[in-house]
Amino acid sequence: MLKVENLTKRFGGIIAVNDVSFEIEKGEIVGLIGPNGAGKSTLINLISGFYKPDKGKIVFEGKDITKIEMFKRAKLGIARTFQNSRIVSNMTALMNVLYAIIGRENGENISLHEAYVESIYYLDLFGLLKKRDILASDLPIYELRLLELARALALRPKILLIDEALAGLNPVEAENVSKLINRIKEEFNLTIIWVEHVLKVLMRSVERVLVMHYGKLIADSTPAEVVRNQQVIDAYIGEEAV
Repeated sequence: MLKVENLTKRFGGIIAVNDVSFEIEKGEIVGLIGPNGAGKSTLINLISGFYKPDKGKIVFEGKDITKIEMFKRAKLGIARTFQNSRIVSNMTALMNVLYAIIGRENGENISLHEAYVESIYYLDLFGLLKKRDILASDLPIYELRLLELARALALRPKILLIDEALAGLNPVEAENVSKLINRIKEEFNLTIIWVEHVLKVLMRSVERVLVMHYGKLIADSTPAEVVRNQQVIDAYIGEEAV
């Protein structure tokens, strides 16, 4: 479904992503981990079109999308959440989801009533129905994370890129979000790439793990194999995680 070939991104003299290659199959849920500054979010930004690579190629469903703008990639079926919320703070929860529906592929052909009904569905799915008329700026971090996921799902993506959905959440909230991510993966037949630092939760949720360090991909394996990989232990997770 997604093929990344020799992807490289530089910021001045810093190589944030260094000759990275991998493939993601349809229906997979893949974790992307590594220490701060490893290049994880930059890689997500390259796949989503937020950044353009200096070298390499991105192929989605057989189509070279390397030079395609972010909004066009969204219309092709690539949606994402952000580590730092991009929810429109002066809009209600309902309006944030509503605008996502109207802005997606063929969204202009949906009536306002249809978009409203669909928005209510996504808000209810994420437990936000009672908060539909609350401004996003007044929602706690947990509900903002849920709203980001609801808005991304409203784009009807084929692949969902999740950037640290558990950041700032307590253990109970983190487990709830993880369960929701796995639920929508199954119910909506999604392919997911999930960047996360909360490893105990992530490793129970994903089928495969990509590990980055200093911009390079140093491991691509199952969770069980990754936590036994000495290079990964030394670079990131530490002996206590084994």
